[in-house]
Amino acid sequence: MRRYDALVVGAGFGGLGAAIELKRLGYDDILVVDREDDLGGTWHVNRYPGLAVDIASVTYSYSFAPNPYWSHVFARGAELKRYAEHVADTFDLRRHLRFRTSVEGAEWDDTAKHWAVRFTGGETVHARYLLTATGFLSQPKKPDIPGVDDFAGTVVHSAAWDDGVDLTGRRVAVIGTGATAVQLIPKLARAAADLTVYQRTPIWVTPKLDGRIPGSVQRLFARFPATQRAVRAVNSAVLELIMVVGVLNYRRARLANKGAELLALGHLRRQVRDPKTRAALTPNYSFGCKRPTFSNDYYPTFNRPNVHLETTPIDHIAADGIITADGRKTDVDTLVLATGFDLWDANFPAIEVIGREGRDLGAWWRETRFQAYCGVTVPRFPNLISLNSPYSYNGLSYFWTIEAQMKHMNRLFTEMKRRGATTFEVTDAANDAFLARMTDKLQDSVFYVGNCAPARSYYFNHHGEAALLRPTSTRNGLHEAANFPLDSYTYA
Repeated sequence: MRRYDALVVGAGFGGLGAAIELKRLGYDDILVVDREDDLGGTWHVNRYPGLAVDIASVTYSYSFAPNPYWSHVFARGAELKRYAEHVADTFDLRRHLRFRTSVEGAEWDDTAKHWAVRFTGGETVHARYLLTATGFLSQPKKPDIPGVDDFAGTVVHSAAWDDGVDLTGRRVAVIGTGATAVQLIPKLARAAADLTVYQRTPIWVTPKLDGRIPGSVQRLFARFPATQRAVRAVNSAVLELIMVVGVLNYRRARLANKGAELLALGHLRRQVRDPKTRAALTPNYSFGCKRPTFSNDYYPTFNRPNVHLETTPIDHIAADGIITADGRKTDVDTLVLATGFDLWDANFPAIEVIGREGRDLGAWWRETRFQAYCGVTVPRFPNLISLNSPYSYNGLSYFWTIEAQMKHMNRLFTEMKRRGATTFEVTDAANDAFLARMTDKLQDSVFYVGNCAPARSYYFNHHGEAALLRPTSTRNGLHEAANFPLDSYTYA
């Protein structure tokens, strides 16, 4: 069977970052697989109207691979896809990529000291190191609503958008009002004859300081990269303030969090004319319990005569419409599901992973607690780097998470090579201490001190723990990734 130094599952930005770091460390016999037909992860799969990043482009990118030519403050989806392609070309990654390859599972061979990775179709390959980079939001969630499979009209999920769907003059229903819906709904409203938005939980929306980046600024960034680094630093500081003060230190900074709420409420009041609609769009949970978003055109959409906000729960879906709990029926010919992703049931992990002593990672997490040392490694899983793990999301920009994990990989693999070892495994003591520290720090956060019960937030798992975000500053996460105690691991 073919044996690689390392196998990376996922060719999004996380997987590309892992491959870059492996190559820096001297590993060239690596394979990066992805179930899709091209690279880019979420920015390849998602292509719904209005798709854009909600973190400024200067920060939502690798610090070591800046793009001076972003067209907008907040890059559009197609532009991020091109950026992923540029990164793959710049760092010579394409020869390591293999698409249309789904991983069924992986099992650690303790005798041979490698991972046996099974692909759909029966093929198995071996790899000394396994790195899972399947993304946090990669498994689309279908709503658990009676009759959804009986709908006779057109059904499209925002994560599997059909470019051939023409909504002009159609009676459209959107289920969901999360971050994706905030971008999608204004676009749908301009095409549909009638649009009904089914909202279960309203979302906090603040103004979006977006716009085109002038060519003169792009040329300045290209000629003097320090100027772009300075802008990145300022933007990063603002995001850090929002995250650390407003979310993680909620117990001591309630006023700051309240200020963010007032900003969002003022935005809503200025943009929505009808008082009843404003009331329906007002969240009843603390700012930060769910990931907030930015938009200048979401709220005004509800002033349009062809747009209707429906907050009565859906009872069931019929072949030709949606029936709410009060018995009212809305005729629909196109159903858009903006219902997000299945984070905790299908994504931790996204594939079956069997470690030492037959430990099943997914089952172990669910039977005990969701946990991973520094959000990267797990006891009983030697030579596994799990890039989408509990307590791994560092800061607001995903690229901070990626680069922290790259730093962790560098320190870990460098020490392993120095010792002449080929395997690593995090100790129970190090993992337990990290989990206890993260749990303790979360006690000051909005998740546990604020009013999050009405939010239905994907931040919370089945145990009621907000185990997705690392509850420290971004700087702390990056520092510890490059300076964790080397005896946190055993080497062989």
